[in-house]
Amino acid sequence: MSGYSYDRNSYLRRLRRIEGQVRGLQRMIGEDRYCIDILTQVAATTRALQSVALGLLEEHLSHCVTQAVNQGGDTHPVRSAKPPTLSRASCVPEPGDAGRPGSPRVIVPILIQEGQ
Repeated sequence: MSGYSYDRNSYLRRLRRIEGQVRGLQRMIGEDRYCIDILTQVAATTRALQSVALGLLEEHLSHCVTQAVNQGGDTHPVRSAKPPTLSRASCVPEPGDAGRPGSPRVIVPILIQEGQ
């Protein structure tokens, strides 16, 4: 069973909505719409995808990884306290590329402990 199994319908709804946003972007390009309007929609679509990705990652950490560690017979079982919450993702330059314009970026999840 996947960690996201309980929220599968929610993820599918969100992905269908994102799919509609992408179709809208295609339509905007086809209609030769103003660049900034298209970029605004690209940013919204990107944020929506990042939100899905963070949700899946949080589910993976709290379910799949926890279960794997506990089943692996580790002498230090994962504590049952609520895991850190993924608050957002940050795009940071690849190591060694920080000063170059257009350098590749990686998405890094940012974890916060409850109560911070």
